[in-house]
Amino acid sequence: MKMFILALVYVILAASSSWSQGKPSNTAELAAYSGADRQTILEAGAKKEGKVVWYTTLIAYKEIVNLFEGKYPGVKVEAYRANSTDLLKRFLAEAQAGRHLVDVIETTPPSLMAGRDAKLLAPYFSPNLKYYPDESKEEASKETVFWTTDRESLIGLGYNKNNIKAAEVPKNFADLLKPEYKGKIAVSGDATGARMIGAMIRVKGEEFVKQLRSLEIKMHMVSGGALQELLAAGEMAMSFSIFRNHVIVTQSKGGPTEWVPLDLVVANAGGAAIPAHAKNPHASMLFIDFLISPEGQKLLEEKFKYASSMKKYPFKRWYPEKGLTTEQYENQFNNWQKLLRQISRK
Repeated sequence: MKMFILALVYVILAASSSWSQGKPSNTAELAAYSGADRQTILEAGAKKEGKVVWYTTLIAYKEIVNLFEGKYPGVKVEAYRANSTDLLKRFLAEAQAGRHLVDVIETTPPSLMAGRDAKLLAPYFSPNLKYYPDESKEEASKETVFWTTDRESLIGLGYNKNNIKAAEVPKNFADLLKPEYKGKIAVSGDATGARMIGAMIRVKGEEFVKQLRSLEIKMHMVSGGALQELLAAGEMAMSFSIFRNHVIVTQSKGGPTEWVPLDLVVANAGGAAIPAHAKNPHASMLFIDFLISPEGQKLLEEKFKYASSMKKYPFKRWYPEKGLTTEQYENQFNNWQKLLRQISRK
């Protein structure tokens, strides 16, 4: 009898929580809604809306669109793909003009931070948030977030097996200073290299980074992905600005590169957010739920080799933007870039 009463109390409390929220009547309320009928409301509303407009920096986005449309017939995805800078410019320009076209944004944290600071993002709830550690979410309140990390490109040390033996590869930041590595290390001159400098400062301090100048590190003004192609071609022995997923893809094609995590692995993340003025809010939340669901994460990990913040790995990850304002991050990033230029040569 006691167990029956406790169960009844639980059901009543759960129901009262749902009733206290009331039915969502606008984008903000719908995004934060956590009632028991949430899924039913989202699916019915999404079918009426008929589409979701998605802005993303993901290169391989079409497979995600196909899988989502297959799961939810009648809800079409209109996708716009661009780099993070162009995507942010478009989003901000449309907002300034009062043309609220986008329903879901999936891009890197600096762009999302700008949207948050401009009050252009809606805090949202998802039952899938429980799968994610705190550092992978940008908390808005106790129950809602501004965005969730839906993919990670992890930055570490890559090397060419034809140019360097596994036993001779650095295992941590301190190992990089060994004199035998002089002239053998390359680095990307874009954000990938700069963010790794940030990781080194966090672990070893600025004075350690300045010591790397003696190694005659060659800077290549290309992206981390392009640098991995040069590494695979034997243009260099190793680099500490290489993406794990790029190496995995190269290995699947018989490439000679390997990837090693150092003291701190930088997570070059992508986050999923909902604009505050989304015109199709039901479809927006349904799509975000899909991206950060175990099903969506499995696709991103197995198909595209991204890491998932839902999973634990045998190394320590770091989100460089976490806990910072846009201005604070930009100031730190500028310092990392300055140090990168000081310790390398073109």
